[in-house]
Amino acid sequence: MKGMFLTWKLLCFTCILALVRPVPEKIPIGAIFTPGLEDQLSAFNYTIHLHNTNDSQARFKVEPVIEVLDSPDAFKMARALCGQLNQGIFTLMAPTADPTYETLSAYTNTFHMPFISPSLPQTNVDRPMQYGISLKPQYLRAIIDIIQYYRWKSVIYLYDSDEGLLKLQHIFELTTDDYNLDVRIVKRISNVTDASDFLREIETSDPESRKYVVLDCSAENGKAIIINHVHDIYMGRRNYHFLLTSLVMDEYWRSDVHEFGAINITGFRIIQSSSLEAIQFLNTWKTLDPARWPGTGTPHISASVALAYDGTKVILDAYSRLLKKKPDIFRNNFRRGEVYNNGTRGIDCRKIPVTPWEHGDKITHYLRKTDIRGITGDISFNEKGYRKNFTIDVIEMTINTDMTKIATWSDVGGMQLIPPTYKRSKESVALVNKTYVVTSILEEPYLMYKKADVGEVLEGNDQFEGYCKDLADLIADNLKIHYVLKLVNDSAYGGQDPNSPVGWNGMVGELIRKEADIAIAPLTITSARERVIDFTKPFMSLGISIMIKKPMKQKPGVFSFMNPLSEEIWMCIIFAYVGVSVVLFLVSRFSLQEWKYEENLMGTNSVNDFSFYNSLWFSLGALLQQGCDICPRSIAGRIAGSVWWFFTLIIISSYTANLAAFLTVERMVTPINSADDLAKQTEVEYGTLLYSSTQEFFRRSKITVYSRMWDFMNSKKHVFVQSYEEGIQRVRESKGKYAFLMESTKNDYINERQPCDTMKVGRNLDAKGYGVATPLGSNMRDLLNLAVLSMKEKGDLQRLENKWWYDRSECINGDTKESSQNDLTLSNVAGCFYILIGGLILAMFVALLEFCYRARKEAKRSKMSLCDAMKSKVRMSITGETNGENGRKRAPAACMVPLDDLTEQLHPHAHAQA
Repeated sequence: MKGMFLTWKLLCFTCILALVRPVPEKIPIGAIFTPGLEDQLSAFNYTIHLHNTNDSQARFKVEPVIEVLDSPDAFKMARALCGQLNQGIFTLMAPTADPTYETLSAYTNTFHMPFISPSLPQTNVDRPMQYGISLKPQYLRAIIDIIQYYRWKSVIYLYDSDEGLLKLQHIFELTTDDYNLDVRIVKRISNVTDASDFLREIETSDPESRKYVVLDCSAENGKAIIINHVHDIYMGRRNYHFLLTSLVMDEYWRSDVHEFGAINITGFRIIQSSSLEAIQFLNTWKTLDPARWPGTGTPHISASVALAYDGTKVILDAYSRLLKKKPDIFRNNFRRGEVYNNGTRGIDCRKIPVTPWEHGDKITHYLRKTDIRGITGDISFNEKGYRKNFTIDVIEMTINTDMTKIATWSDVGGMQLIPPTYKRSKESVALVNKTYVVTSILEEPYLMYKKADVGEVLEGNDQFEGYCKDLADLIADNLKIHYVLKLVNDSAYGGQDPNSPVGWNGMVGELIRKEADIAIAPLTITSARERVIDFTKPFMSLGISIMIKKPMKQKPGVFSFMNPLSEEIWMCIIFAYVGVSVVLFLVSRFSLQEWKYEENLMGTNSVNDFSFYNSLWFSLGALLQQGCDICPRSIAGRIAGSVWWFFTLIIISSYTANLAAFLTVERMVTPINSADDLAKQTEVEYGTLLYSSTQEFFRRSKITVYSRMWDFMNSKKHVFVQSYEEGIQRVRESKGKYAFLMESTKNDYINERQPCDTMKVGRNLDAKGYGVATPLGSNMRDLLNLAVLSMKEKGDLQRLENKWWYDRSECINGDTKESSQNDLTLSNVAGCFYILIGGLILAMFVALLEFCYRARKEAKRSKMSLCDAMKSKVRMSITGETNGENGRKRAPAACMVPLDDLTEQLHPHAHAQA
């Protein structure tokens, strides 16, 4: 009986304790997400689930209030936020971007609502954030330190959001004055394809230079751009170094994409994967059911998921500390299962005056006083709500997609370098004592039979020569291996063949059947071939090019001396010449200084030297830089003459400066200069090799110009040829009416061969490469890659190309140089002689007309025959004298006659009468 009474007392005491202890409160925490962030939402929900179910000592429980928007729209964000405020949330978590940040910041500042963002834009460091907390650290300074560490002087900046330009501006502001950073190109990309197309354009225009690309885009886009780049066989991967500004290195990178090791990639990682917190979370994350928790079930998480998890932990830690210190702080806010604020239910956005959240300042204070360790490292905040005392890793990608940490960066200590440990293949030992079979194909100048000297017998590899033979020798020396060179059995490069047991013929088929270890030939890297064999990086870059017949050099025409000035200028000079002459004539007429008095037999006359003909003569003399017997004496006339002299000085100087180039340079005018020129006309036909990759390129192309070219070629089947030799011969015999579309390397080589009558015009229409091929999965591939890259860096590949393409050229180049040094021939200045001869003939003809006119006039006046008058004129022209009507000699008109003699000659009968 006594024992039962004791048990009853203990039970009552337990019930009283249960009644005294407060029931854990369900604090509403709001969350607004957008589509595509299911993994972040799962991290938020799962963290709250763990708190509500596993933490038996918790003083509170959490009720998540979640809304998923259709798109990151400012209006939808405002509507969703008002809905959650009306439900009485205590704190908000919302990933933010530039389109929604201003709305979110304005509402939370107005209603004193604390909010946490796992993805606050990097450009908001200076903006007011009264109630906001940013989990994503501000690390723009780290980007500058990386650029300076690599000593980049010029970068290409690609971005995909409105935040990009603001971030670039902050980067410039943070750059020290003594470091001159040149942003070569700034481009906004709309999607991954846009970025890939842009990078290909850069590669086409400048394939040799190193390119440093800063990718300022989302983690998803940045990763996709890199993957597209490494899979693009036309891109020079070793020439690129990408710096990813987003936290992309926390993403999962496929280890089977070996090309990642052949490209320079640097990025940032925030997840501290070696920490206990990260290990425990990842072990749990990969065991979760994706059906219940979308995005889980994988051994990897993104930085956004990690930040969302840590952000939720920050909220829970802040409320735990707040309720521990003030357990009854929210007692008056819970009534009948609803949340009240300052006596009203929830927070009404439309109510005026505004009723802010009464505990907003206190909650924000506790949030910013957080000091915990999460999976992104130590988490603490400054007074503005931004992360402090954080550390991120600087990562480089190496072979087999291994991540190597080369440095750490913190807001306190800056960049701290760590010596990297790169992993290299250790299989080279197995290559020493084996003779490798190298298959190739006869094609000039890649591989040809070598001509033996008299009495010389060539065997084995010595019987061949060419670019590929020399390349094979260089690779063998580099890798310290022995090889035997054999020609492909079916003389084919390698195409899909349903009759072949392995589905491929040529060199590709031999590699698949393991009949050869390596293929060194002009074998184009294609996606279809990459599926069945492995390729190294391209040892030669090429593309589709246009071959036309070399046009004849155009010699300067007879009147080429007029070419330095256009027809419009010549017409303007003529009008100016006539106009100045008219002005001189008029101002001379109206100026008294131009008039003078002369005495003659008829008395005193006023004379003006600037008649209309004399004005023309004066202007012509000045124009031709010659003199004239007359000069203007009036001020107006001298002004007109001065400006005319100045005008002729400039015109004649410019004309003389350009005259030499037009007379000495023999230019070639090509009717076709690009693919656009071909597509816009129908006079010059063009075609490709039948059933070739070039034909397939035009058939599949979606580019307007190339599609139009394909329609033209497809409508005229005769433009296609069966072999390169047929196409080249057709170009030579077409007299410029046929253009052949072929690979640029073959085009360049043929242009250096006799009879030197073809040429390449325009840029390449596409970009592709020749690569060394190996069987799929061969351990030779990585070693051959390194060998090819090493030879490219040392200039060996360029030296081989010069040796077999240009050093053995059969054509004399340098036409422009020779033309500029040619002496002038008669054809260059024939026009000048024509004008001289024509002018002399015209002068003689005018003199003859004047002679006849004067003779006829004299015959009428003297009443003699025309013949006698002409004889008299001829005699006067020869002797300077002629007989008058009375048989006496008359003084020439140019002689000075005394007054008495003149009177006697004029009045002979007066003396007789006297």
